[in-house]
Amino acid sequence: MSLFTALFLFLAVGCAEALETESNNNGEGSEADTTEEYFALPESPGDLYESDEFDFHVQTVVDDLNLPWAAAFLPEGLVLITERDGTLRKIKNGEMHSDPIAGVPEVFAQNQGGLLDIEPHPDYEENGWLYMSYSKPNNGEGMTAIVRAKFDEEAHALTDMEELYVGTPFTSRGHHFGSRIVFDHDGYMYFSIGDRGEMNTAQDLSKSNGSLFRLNDDGTIPEDNPFVGKEGLDEIYSYGHRNIQGMAVHPETGIVWTNEHGPRGGDEININDKPGANYGWPEITYGINYDGTTITEETHREGMEQPVHQYTPSIAPAGMAFVTSDKYPGWEGNALIGALAYQLISRVELDGNEFVQEERLVEEIGRIRHVIEAPDGYIYFLNESNGTLNRILPANN
Repeated sequence: MSLFTALFLFLAVGCAEALETESNNNGEGSEADTTEEYFALPESPGDLYESDEFDFHVQTVVDDLNLPWAAAFLPEGLVLITERDGTLRKIKNGEMHSDPIAGVPEVFAQNQGGLLDIEPHPDYEENGWLYMSYSKPNNGEGMTAIVRAKFDEEAHALTDMEELYVGTPFTSRGHHFGSRIVFDHDGYMYFSIGDRGEMNTAQDLSKSNGSLFRLNDDGTIPEDNPFVGKEGLDEIYSYGHRNIQGMAVHPETGIVWTNEHGPRGGDEININDKPGANYGWPEITYGINYDGTTITEETHREGMEQPVHQYTPSIAPAGMAFVTSDKYPGWEGNALIGALAYQLISRVELDGNEFVQEERLVEEIGRIRHVIEAPDGYIYFLNESNGTLNRILPANN
């Protein structure tokens, strides 16, 4: 009886170990496959940084970029990166194509203008649509426009280009084009246009300046947009924004969150959950003019929204992403916000819609233009100071 028992236990343990080994191997293989879908793990782990939750490495995965603005991670190891001068770059399995992608629209490449955001349709694998924002030129002036197109990889070119929206009015100013693009959980497309350097226009609903917009994916206007049938542009979802350059959809609520540049002080993180809301610029602000003079004494006013958090002094917030990946324990649900002036990533802890605290990561690394959680579960960011795309890898990974 004891011999039978011993034999049974031996076989049972052996089977359990075999199953565990098989399960672990499958898990490791799956993780390695998804990790290498875009970029192989390097021989050197990269520079080590500390955070409150864990230490992590920053790895450069693409270099030799020229003022990169946004990255789109697509299937089959494909990444497309916009450069502000009007160039669109293709990276496939970690290698950048030597030639820029053809078929990109001409851009008004002055000051902050150029080729800006790029965002795949939520059903990209079925329809192939890519959405881009850029500053469209017109007789020496420019304004933010939204197009969609498809990428013909064999031809190395954009095709089927459709113009979905062009803001008004055009101006020769080279400031505050916005412009991020996101799709919410209902498939609506949101995008931003800044006040174009003319602050009072952000309160003028007859102009595109200083607004957040909502359209259907084909560029048509949803019937329930807040200003349909009322005074104001039908496409406006909210207004009173100075210059939104970061936008992300909350993974649980589906609500669009944004960050925007204040002047000298008063950068904001906002929740855009009230159609037709007025976010106050420049009637209320926590900032002052760049020369130190007062814009307004008011930081609050009835009927105008308050930010979830405001940064004074200004960090110049840019790209924004919510962390959903389990690769970053302790960061789940946090917002990561790139900073241009302060050259860092602001990790914002939230309790529902409430700001809890902020931790500043990778300080003085360079001007962080875009932060994105890719389909492989890793956080990437674009550093326009040295023209690189970088990956954050926890040290214990």
